[in-house]
Amino acid sequence: MSKMNVLILAQYFPPDMGGASTRTYNVAKGLHKKGCNIKVVTGFPHYPHGKIPKIYQGKAFKMEERKIGEIVRVWLPALPHNKIINRIVLHFCFIFSSLFALPFIGEVDVIWAANPNLFSIYPAILYCMFKNAPIIRNVDDLWPESFYIRGLVKSKILRNILDFTAWLSYVIPVAITPISPSYKQRIIEKYNIAKNKIHIIEVGIDIDEISQFNKTDNDIFIVMYSGILGVGYDFNCVLKAAKKLEDYKSIKFVIRGIGELEHKIRKTISEYDIKNLELDANYVSKTKLAQILSSADLFLLPMSIRSNADEGLPTKVFEYQAFGKPIICCSQGQSAKYIRSTDSGLVVKPEDHKALAEAILRLYRDNKSRQRLGKNGAYYVSQNMTSEKIGERMFRVFSEVICLKMH
Repeated sequence: MSKMNVLILAQYFPPDMGGASTRTYNVAKGLHKKGCNIKVVTGFPHYPHGKIPKIYQGKAFKMEERKIGEIVRVWLPALPHNKIINRIVLHFCFIFSSLFALPFIGEVDVIWAANPNLFSIYPAILYCMFKNAPIIRNVDDLWPESFYIRGLVKSKILRNILDFTAWLSYVIPVAITPISPSYKQRIIEKYNIAKNKIHIIEVGIDIDEISQFNKTDNDIFIVMYSGILGVGYDFNCVLKAAKKLEDYKSIKFVIRGIGELEHKIRKTISEYDIKNLELDANYVSKTKLAQILSSADLFLLPMSIRSNADEGLPTKVFEYQAFGKPIICCSQGQSAKYIRSTDSGLVVKPEDHKALAEAILRLYRDNKSRQRLGKNGAYYVSQNMTSEKIGERMFRVFSEVICLKMH
């Protein structure tokens, strides 16, 4: 049997940060290990700062060879993701610039519309017309629902248009790959999509790229959040918990990452006069990031109830687990279910900074529980959530789709 030719359409791809980029790369790597020929059409590196590297400036596209396959990077404007209008402009630009790669793609057996949510379906349809290949639609987040929760769309007419557009994006593909059971249920109930069309495939983790560092023994107990500083997370709860524990001189909080909430977090730290918390908004390499993460004793996952992010499973959950450290999760949704089912941490109610502080103290005082929970998470990820495992499951979905097309 000849190798499967997979085309991945993804505005976000490494070195872009964020869950969408990470998920796409992990799936591509997993499929590559299954023997697939991978071609990725993606934007110039731009997320979240909007700074396009010099090697791409002044070009319409650039072709690159990577270990996982061939990458075709296409033009995007140099806009940061700190405003909704900037994001919309970037999404629409990718819809059109992604077509620059069309003459160089060659044979395609299946098209995976990876990201951005909702928008990636449009170039996928055009590639489908030219390549006669079935489309599989990825779901990293629920759009337009996330816009509604954040109060960005109030017009009933506009909501109806967006809902109809979303419905089309679920009807047109032959299969859908959401990252969580909650997403699947929402798609079935709201858009009346058949269950057998939807295949849950989580984000996963690239174990190969996590360098194993040993934590240096010292007197400081590090409680860390690492990831995008975005609206899906409740940093006020973390800041209040840090303030409540400021008398514990051996406990240090670290919030690190890049995102639109950086300024707001800095302002709150100053207003609360929080002394035991460090905000690190520097961009670092993967190796350096692994070293930083390995220094933590405990990870935080403070999900916000004011977004629908808690219906999914953030990439950072698997990264945290891979380092063998326990997680305290502020959640009532999918994240809470996952942490409980894998017995890899403690779960507290969202926005309850007192409960968060108490949970931190509990694990701070109980080294045996920390080790047990950390080992549980690391074992589960190694057995179920590696890029190889995710690639195998995605490969089965792609194979079924291709077989249906042939018959």
